[in-house]
Amino acid sequence: MSKECALKNLNLESADRWAHTEYSLGYHPQFLEALAGVPEKHPEFSRRWKAALQIDFNFLVNDGLIDWADTGRVTDMGHAVYAEDGSDKRQAVVCPFQTLEEVWAFDAVEEYGLPDKSEQVAAYEKIVREARENEPEQLTPGGTYKTIVSGAIQTFGWDMLLMGASDPHKMEKVFDSFFRRTLFLHECWAETSAEVVLTHDDFVWSCGAFMSPDIYREVIIPRYAQLWTVAHNAGKKVMFCADGNFMEFAGDIVEAGADALIFEPMNDFDFMADNFGQACCLVGSFVDCRDLTFNNWSKVERDIDRTFTRLRDCRGAMLAVGNHLPANIPEEMLKRYFDTLLPRLEK
Repeated sequence: MSKECALKNLNLESADRWAHTEYSLGYHPQFLEALAGVPEKHPEFSRRWKAALQIDFNFLVNDGLIDWADTGRVTDMGHAVYAEDGSDKRQAVVCPFQTLEEVWAFDAVEEYGLPDKSEQVAAYEKIVREARENEPEQLTPGGTYKTIVSGAIQTFGWDMLLMGASDPHKMEKVFDSFFRRTLFLHECWAETSAEVVLTHDDFVWSCGAFMSPDIYREVIIPRYAQLWTVAHNAGKKVMFCADGNFMEFAGDIVEAGADALIFEPMNDFDFMADNFGQACCLVGSFVDCRDLTFNNWSKVERDIDRTFTRLRDCRGAMLAVGNHLPANIPEEMLKRYFDTLLPRLEK
């Protein structure tokens, strides 16, 4: 593992091996304790299992000092937390927006406010420095989660968002208000010592766009470009992350300034390697967590092979199971996956 390896791959520079990251391994404490050789609460626990798995990159985003639910109206982004025993079950939040006029009149900056800039910069810098102190061998970015579309999902919920987006002209100023909040946070991250800014925005579904493509290309992605100009002007690299299938817009995202694409396996790795393997760092693989979950080892093994074949056409990559490693993957499958993957990271 090494932060240097992650940075070299992100910068498309020559590296001894491909970088490696994974998501949601915290769902597997017994597996990680066996790797670390110490219990979960031991101060060396995280460092040890990340060393054993050659983890080079930590996924981190932070939406600032203000909790939206404490200051304004929110609905429900959806259920992203999963516990195998069902202990995560909760009731969905009822949407507080009753009419489209309420949606179209909404302003995220007015509703939630902005923190004091110097306090926010200091809070972000503290995150960066603590990450370097606690896990110095991994690259930890700054970044935002509820960037534009994900912010609108949390505020309005799916039904009111989709109905609001039926009028792109009225909805643009609403999206712009989420952008203005995010721009403030990106400006704060730009004043920190973080080397990388990660922009997360779940702006599509598994089947692709859920709004008119014109909204993406004329309203959403140009605003990403403005965010990334701030980061680039501060000398930082930009990573873009979204769930779902965004192959239709991947070219627009790269053109807007993304230095890396973080994606799920529903985005075909062949397509990504063909079109962007020379232009940016690819973060993902062919491997699908569903095959690991249902013990389809022959498929997993083929997908590992396919990934390394296509990496020959790439300048930089971080290998990962792009749709994360949920709690119901058997430990034996995790072990087989890592035992097969890790020895092949060397270029």
